[in-house]
Amino acid sequence: MGFSLRSFALRAVMLGFGLALAAPIAELNAASLLSPGPATLLRQSTEPFGLATSLLAGGGLHDKWLGVQRQLADELVQLAACESDRAGCASPEALRFLAIVDAGRARNGRARLGEINRAINLAIRPGSDLATYGEPDVWATPLATFARGSGDCEDYAIAKFVALAKAGVAPEDLRIVVMHDLLGGEDHAVVTARLDGHWLTLDNRRMAMIEDADIRSFRPTFVIDQHGVYRYVDAPPVTEAAWRPAAR
Repeated sequence: MGFSLRSFALRAVMLGFGLALAAPIAELNAASLLSPGPATLLRQSTEPFGLATSLLAGGGLHDKWLGVQRQLADELVQLAACESDRAGCASPEALRFLAIVDAGRARNGRARLGEINRAINLAIRPGSDLATYGEPDVWATPLATFARGSGDCEDYAIAKFVALAKAGVAPEDLRIVVMHDLLGGEDHAVVTARLDGHWLTLDNRRMAMIEDADIRSFRPTFVIDQHGVYRYVDAPPVTEAAWRPAAR
């Protein structure tokens, strides 16, 4: 009974942490992008790309993330248990994920961001949801992705978002940004992290971290932080290509 009470208490604490850490993430399929739900609370900003945003209050993007939040709450409990007793941890994927978090914690500043970006890029094989899960649009939590060993852009982004937060990056300095590739016609998710007042992008398609101001041929559409998912307001398209991402 004592173990059950402790487990319940830990689960409640980690659920609260999970809800703060894992804010609603924008859905990438075309139907959701065309009908993202009502938007409120316009904010000007210090956001990546320096554009104003408005909070999404409902719709497909919001609903999609609710399921991810529930799964992530369970995973955070599991990660906390494994972190406190690694010898007794029965989850190989949790231990691999925590090793990446440890390596990030051992570094500071840009080196911390680069370590986690590189490690997660190498830990996950690029793969479509259809090939990995047999479904066209699956949003996976970090341990689910590590167990499968493959994922697409939002799976990398979710894993980096959680790993960076656990490694000590402040929540107010972390975002997930959904962008539309104006050349390739695809939607793509990356993590952005603020360092010394500049937003760096952590992309599964490259090891180098690029400032938001240097990105071309992509139009940002949605941004996610600890409070929710926001839509960029009147984001201007940028057509001059500074770099062309490799195929996923």
